[in-house]
Amino acid sequence: MLEVKDLFSGYNGADVILGINFKAEDGESLCVLGPNGCGKSTLLKSIARIIEYRGSVSMHGEDISVFPRRELAKKIALLSQSAQIFFPYTVYETVSMGRYAWSQGFLKNLSAEDKNIIENILVKLDIEDIKDRMIDELSGGTLQRVFLARALAQTPDLILLDEPANHLDLKHQIELLDFLKNWVKENDKILIGVFHDLNLARQFADTALVMNNGVITACGKIKEVLESDALNDVYGINIRRYMKESLENWN
Repeated sequence: MLEVKDLFSGYNGADVILGINFKAEDGESLCVLGPNGCGKSTLLKSIARIIEYRGSVSMHGEDISVFPRRELAKKIALLSQSAQIFFPYTVYETVSMGRYAWSQGFLKNLSAEDKNIIENILVKLDIEDIKDRMIDELSGGTLQRVFLARALAQTPDLILLDEPANHLDLKHQIELLDFLKNWVKENDKILIGVFHDLNLARQFADTALVMNNGVITACGKIKEVLESDALNDVYGINIRRYMKESLENWN
């Protein structure tokens, strides 16, 4: 189980998130909703210990602040919106980086288990046929799947995804989210994803947090949250009416 208590964090001495509290169980897919600038990405970075925070984040009863960075990478993986190419590795080499925390070396010292994990993920994300291509040659959508594969190769207990369907076409969005939801259930993991597309969130998530101005304004089962008035208040429009009117355009 993941438990977040009284979490504050931000940038340059100014807090962006303010006293966040929530729990997520093993096997749960949780989405974080809210307008731009409300603190969604900051929340993920804090949980991943990318930025400093006050409060506590614990996994299975252990505070993550005590974990060395290498051990933390075995438990938590983060795929951010701003994943960038710093070195032109091949697809296979890039995904292999996810095994760094588990291996004795880098790339050349992969065990048979490492290689099996990598190959399985390449196949499941439909990138096995391009494993020898350089990542700086790929489209944005394909590159997103490669970086996701790298995160999954860490075999973490918790995976944090900031706009996981970003850059993907509709077909790959649906396939990716179906894969992730099954991965969470089959492996008893926890997944927290930031979403802007409410339809994708409803398809993907079991539970939802709604954030606004750095605080949680609603939390619960995804259907209950999406059908409540919480989103109307946060986004300033009648979400349910808008969705129904949009669907009517297909008739």
